[in-house]
Amino acid sequence: MMRPLMVLDVVGLTPRLLAHMPRLRAVAERGFTAELGTVLPAVTCSAQATFLTGEPPAGHGVVGNGWYFRDLGEVLLWRQHHALMGGEKVWQTARRDRPGYTVANVCWWYAMGADVDWTVTPRPVYYADGRKEPDCYTDPPELHDELTAALGTFPLFTYWGPGAGLASSRWIARAAERIMAAHDPDLTLVYLPHLDYDLQRFGPAAPQAAAAAAALDEVLGPLLAAAADRDAVVVALSEYGITDVSRPVDVNRLLRAEGLLRVYTQDGMEYLDPWVSRAFAVADHQVAHVYVRDPADVPRVAALCAGLPGVAEVLDAAGQARYGLDHPRAGELVLVAEPDAWFTYYYWLDDGAAPDFARLVEIHRKPGYDPAELFFDPAAPGAAKRRAAVALARKKLGFRYLMNVVGLDAGARAVRGSHGRLPADPADGPVLLCSEPAAARDRFAATEVKDLLLRLIGPPDDASRSAGTGGSVRERR
Repeated sequence: MMRPLMVLDVVGLTPRLLAHMPRLRAVAERGFTAELGTVLPAVTCSAQATFLTGEPPAGHGVVGNGWYFRDLGEVLLWRQHHALMGGEKVWQTARRDRPGYTVANVCWWYAMGADVDWTVTPRPVYYADGRKEPDCYTDPPELHDELTAALGTFPLFTYWGPGAGLASSRWIARAAERIMAAHDPDLTLVYLPHLDYDLQRFGPAAPQAAAAAAALDEVLGPLLAAAADRDAVVVALSEYGITDVSRPVDVNRLLRAEGLLRVYTQDGMEYLDPWVSRAFAVADHQVAHVYVRDPADVPRVAALCAGLPGVAEVLDAAGQARYGLDHPRAGELVLVAEPDAWFTYYYWLDDGAAPDFARLVEIHRKPGYDPAELFFDPAAPGAAKRRAAVALARKKLGFRYLMNVVGLDAGARAVRGSHGRLPADPADGPVLLCSEPAAARDRFAATEVKDLLLRLIGPPDDASRSAGTGGSVRERR
């Protein structure tokens, strides 16, 4: 007999933080807790793709939260199309013997265009005049009005940026509850980002980290109760653990100083020029993909990067293969930071020449990840908040505005937590909790999560065997 399954991606959850989360611990008390391996890079998109496909990045192709799209000549992060993730997904495998198997994806990544039955993912409204307003994308489309009527507009500005906080995770949890109650999916995937914020702002040992864990645990209470009411199996897992950092590493500035990275200038602002650069890096937390145009330059670039303080490893093709990261999307070199360091995307040498988007929360235009977006400019937080207030007033009056509140070097120096390396201590690494004791093991590799979920789904019953061979329940109706 198949049972419903709910999988919670509790970002940044570690054994240390679990001590502050009694409701989530109760899941494991009914079942078990296990150490969870992760992948390199230990970042959201790569880890989620491995959980869903059972393959390392070399197999599914998600080599980070973004990469250099060689065919486009552009660095793109946080894309949303499901086709970017290769491999057979857990629900696709399940449907071989269970053709009516239904799935709800509530904010796991690469959701748009996925062959699931119900999809919810953040998606702002991008107006022609440049305004960006909070919203979400759903499939089927009518789910959008169903959720926003009950829960309000998706709180995008608490999902990321200086205002990131609990409201977005609460909205996601309540959305999952409503979908389960109204549509009864067989598999419900729920992404809960709250621990990502204060752990990066203040570090995992700070009191704010414990407070964030306790607050998220309270939000999880009704969702866990809803799963129990359905007799659902619950799996809670994390993609990575966040550890203390204190050193930003400016790899692109090194490459520029050596004449390898080039920029072009418009209106006094410098932009990365990937088309003509001999080498540049796509920074992604504690991992950076270095793209080198001419193979003859690879040894020189490797030596330069190896000598940069804060770099622990420089992985060539053979090194990437050892970690299951050898994919054409990866850089010719992949850098791994020292435990207390992380990589910036900064490529300008003078802040006066930085592009205007550098001071904005602008995840799609920056050629790398920028945790400074979590802060009002630490160099002048009061002034940054005043600028935000003026920008908000202009927005309400219908005028164009720039929410230029993000610090540059001061913002980078303020970051206290990061991830991306493989963890040195299991207490600071990912963890897996499951309500089903029969599946207990001491440790799972990230590549084993898919098989675990398939075991928890259970054997197909007679009804699912006889339901036909094509599509999901919703498609056949």
